[in-house]
Amino acid sequence: MRIEWELDGFLIPRDKIEEYFGTLYSPRYQMEFHLYFSDVKPRMAIFVSKMSHCLYDLLARYKSGEWDIEIPCIVSNHEDLRYVAEQFDIPYYVWSIKKDHSNKEEVEKAEMELLQKENITFIVLARYMQIISDQMIEAYPHHIINIHHSFLPAFVGAKPYHQAWERGVKIIGATSHYVTAELDAGPIIEQDVMRVSHKDTPATLVSKGRDLEKIVLSRAVSKHIQRKILTYNNKTIVFS
Repeated sequence: MRIEWELDGFLIPRDKIEEYFGTLYSPRYQMEFHLYFSDVKPRMAIFVSKMSHCLYDLLARYKSGEWDIEIPCIVSNHEDLRYVAEQFDIPYYVWSIKKDHSNKEEVEKAEMELLQKENITFIVLARYMQIISDQMIEAYPHHIINIHHSFLPAFVGAKPYHQAWERGVKIIGATSHYVTAELDAGPIIEQDVMRVSHKDTPATLVSKGRDLEKIVLSRAVSKHIQRKILTYNNKTIVFS
């Protein structure tokens, strides 16, 4: 259930609402609840690797005023996209991860310290090509949004467009979902598809797919910002 109301004339003081619900109603109805105020801007961190298409789309929507949010930082495991962050005047932090992942725990500890320092409320993985640890997922349950470049549950894992081309599919898709401990298996928020044909190559599928990825990810982020997503049993209810 999702309820939205105006506070004008509301008898319970704003700073006591959560306490009242937690004391009077949550135990009585065995209810889990989350309370948000529309005048408090969500604070989004973006994680990227080397591909810029989703990052540019997110930042353009932010700068145009489409999203009433704050983006205090962009986090990456590569230097490649620093120039994009500088164009939008957003701090860009890089922690390189060794091929054997021997420093991954150290890197995520530093990333978590940054997220806590910046009071980040949710994270968007804009084609971030690293697996998020269970510790970070537990710190941000259903608040880490990923874009996967296929119509899940088909073609899980690496190079899904190449997998699709090898199978001769006639439709490709993109899926945005919340991140869970199981790879590419979290609650699905948004999906879309595009028709393709035998004339397409892996390169044209990748190009067409990137357009889908931008649209699908932005729709998912919009719904999250508007707090119009409920998760239950690894599924979502998305309100219009």
